[in-house]
Parts: sequence; structure tokens; C-alpha cells
Amino acid sequence: MEELYQLSNALAAWLQTAYPQFLGLMTVVSALGSEEAYLVILPAVYWSIDKRLGRQLGYLFLFSTLTNNVAKGLIRQPRPFWIDPDLQLGEVEGFGIPSGHVQNATVLLLLVIARLRRAWLWVAAAVYILLMGLSRFYLGLHFLQDIVGGFFLGLLALSVFVGWQRAFGARFAKRILGRRLLMLVLVPIILGAIYVAVLLIIGPPNSDVAWTAFLPAAVVDAHESVTATVAGLLAFGIGMLLESSRIRFRTDGPLWQRVARYVVGIVVALGIWGGLRAIFPAEPLWLALPLRFLRYFLLLLWVTYFGPWVFVRLRLAQADPDSEVRITL
Repeated sequence: MEELYQLSNALAAWLQTAYPQFLGLMTVVSALGSEEAYLVILPAVYWSIDKRLGRQLGYLFLFSTLTNNVAKGLIRQPRPFWIDPDLQLGEVEGFGIPSGHVQNATVLLLLVIARLRRAWLWVAAAVYILLMGLSRFYLGLHFLQDIVGGFFLGLLALSVFVGWQRAFGARFAKRILGRRLLMLVLVPIILGAIYVAVLLIIGPPNSDVAWTAFLPAAVVDAHESVTATVAGLLAFGIGMLLESSRIRFRTDGPLWQRVARYVVGIVVALGIWGGLRAIFPAEPLWLALPLRFLRYFLLLLWVTYFGPWVFVRLRLAQADPDSEVRITL
């Protein structure tokens, strides 16, 4: 493994030295894969463009991110700049493999391609995924194996999602609300339980490594990331199911309504995301983790359920008269 680290870092150092003019482009591309970028982009699809596609993209993004965070926290591999500090051209604290930026770009773009069925999108998606991987490599934030691992874990997450939809989607749609709710609740809980159980088995990370100084912050980041995505996936599943049975908002309408929905929704979403982050303490961890769970749970519940409820109340969206699910418990 050490040989792979050194080879990857040598190539990254050569790229940075030979092509310093790429720094701006690589920084922008990398930023497109950040949590903030997805928070701004994905709700726009769900609120104002295509609710069904927005549901699929949102749930798949959170499912993919949770599996990535669990993998990172259990595999516990370093970042390139942990070994060679001169490579660092960006900010990140967590463990390395697999690359979340590459994984999420892979699953979301391939899902969009499958939905839109446009041949030219395959080329665009391939270019974007390659650029995303290159940006993380160029900035000294991921080894080559991290990028490859993120790509293949993304394919696996997408395969599980699509395979489940094809095998059980029709039957799931016919279930009563209580059973559908139970299934959506179990997914994040099981993944979170797997993370905790494996942590108890493998114990703390090996401190007999050259990058020991980075381990405490990376371990905390892993716990925080898993907590946030468990809460987000749980709230997203609950919110989209309750919305489909009680609110049933529509994404059509004139442009001004679509824009108004997005502006109202994103202002509140950013207020929850940034406001609670500023208010809630970062330590001690036993208090910070439950508050982080609450913050992301409220954020995704606003995006999926309370936001659409407000849109209908303010007459920024129409509502379908018939429920999409039976509400019998």
C-alpha cells in the first residue's frame, strides 16, 4: 500500500507543478461535489422541476453518501496530504477511500441518464466524472485508488437502488403507509447499526502510522458524517412518504411560481443548515452528535415535507386531490 501512496503522490506533485493553471478549474469542479452544492441543486429538482426525479435523486444521493461515510469510517485510509503536506490545495478532514465526490457524481449522473435516455449524456457524464476525480487528485485530497474505489462503490450503490426498484418497487407502492414507513426507517437504522457494530469489533484506528496526528479529527469527522447522513436519509424517507399521502404538491405551474417556491424553500433550508450549525456546539461529542442528528433531520424534513406544505398553503403550488398511498396504519 505504501508503494501505491508514493506513486500516486508523485503523479499528483507532477500535475500540480506542470499545470498550475488548472488550479482554478479543479477547485470549481471539486466544489460542485460539495455538500453545499447538492443542498442548493437537488431541492430545485424536487420543488420546481420534477418531483419524482427529485425524490429519486435525493434518496439515492443520501443512500450513496451514507454508504460512503460508513466505508470511510471503517476502512480508515489516509489522504495524500497526510503523507506529503505540500500537496494540499483544498480543505478536508475525514478519511480518504472511497472518494465521495466521485461516488455521488457517478450515481446521480447515471440515474439522470437512465431517466432522460439521451445518448449524448453518456459522453457528458463520463467527462464530468473524470473531471471530478481529476480535481480531487489534483488538489491532493485523494489517491488514485480512492477515486477508483468511489466509482465502483457508486456503481454498486446505484445497482442496489435500481435492482430494488425493479424487483420490489411495484409491490412496495401497493403497501399501506405503515409498512412503507417501516421499510424506509429501517434502511438508515440498519446501515448506522452496521457502522457502530463494526467499530466495536475493530476498535480504535492503528496509531502506529506516519499520519497519527490526523487521526483524531478524522475519527470525529467519520462519526459526524455518519450521524448526519443517517438523520438525512431517515428524514427524507419519512418526509417524502408523508408528503405523498397528505400534501401531494405539484411541481408544474408558471415560472414565477417555480422560482418563488425555490427561493422560499432554499432560504429556510439554508437557515436550518447554517443557523443551527452556528448555534449548536461542536463539543463535547456526546452532545454534538445528537444535535447534529437533529439538525440534519429537520433540514431534510423541511425539504421533503414542510416546505411543500408551505408552498401549497401560500398558493405557490397546486395539490393533487387523490392520495398516492393508502394511509391505513
